Amino acid sequence: MALVINKGAAASLKEVSGRSLWADARIRFFKNKAAVASLIVLVLIGLFAAFGQHFAAWSNEEINWAVIGSVETLGRPSFESGHFFGADPLGRDLYARTVQGTRVSLMVGLIGAGVAVLVGTLYGATAGYFGGRIDDIMMRIVDILIAVPYMFVLSVVLVMFGQSLVMLFIGIGLISWLEMARIVRAQTLSIKNKEFVEAAQATGVSTPRIILRHIVPNLLGVVAVYATLLVPNMIIFESFVSFLGLGVQEPSTSWGALIAEGADQMLYGTLWQLGYPLFFFVITLFSFFFIGDGLRDALDPKDR
Repeated sequence: MALVINKGAAASLKEVSGRSLWADARIRFFKNKAAVASLIVLVLIGLFAAFGQHFAAWSNEEINWAVIGSVETLGRPSFESGHFFGADPLGRDLYARTVQGTRVSLMVGLIGAGVAVLVGTLYGATAGYFGGRIDDIMMRIVDILIAVPYMFVLSVVLVMFGQSLVMLFIGIGLISWLEMARIVRAQTLSIKNKEFVEAAQATGVSTPRIILRHIVPNLLGVVAVYATLLVPNMIIFESFVSFLGLGVQEPSTSWGALIAEGADQMLYGTLWQLGYPLFFFVITLFSFFFIGDGLRDALDPKDR
């Protein structure tokens, strides 16, 4: 009888020990059909950005002189002409330029979100862990910076220091980490008094090591969810300034620049110039939002 009980207890212990937060979250995430479908869409868009140029009949800077002046007829989407997405008024292949714009917009979104996650997490975790006067000073700095209109700062940086991709990254990185810092700081305040942190303090572990090895790893769930929302925000900011003509400059392009060019040509019946880049822009944003919702639901401890 005791042997049967011990076997049952061992089996129960094995079942419990085999379920971790991340393993359980992964199972719940892949049960979310919208999140999984969005993940597949993002993978396909990433492959399009990485390898789409190899299938283009025209380069992004090559001009088809035959379609200039008659884009409405000769510049329509056609596999025979090699313009799969059509051509723009300057005779450039819209498919190749959409591939280039996808690369630029995704790069801006991912790098901008990466900078925000890195700086915001370290800043917020440091402020929350120390608390007191240090926390007050650090968070008042955040409050002052966050009160400045984001698009105003980005526009001023691009106008004063040049409209280049590097300055676009710098402008986005200046303020994009502020919300992340506030979120991480609030989570750190609830973690720093946990038993494992007090045990690390009692054994003489240095403060930077406690923050990096004990505080930050326990914030990864919140950080991962918010990062999926930061990427589309970065893409929207870049697209907006490019739509205004302050972002990516020729010969480079982005979704915002392509949408602006397409919007200018709407009255001439060339809707494909607006439709294709707008399609990639919209489905990418929705995919990131659905993945963020899926991660939030998967990592919510109330659903365990």
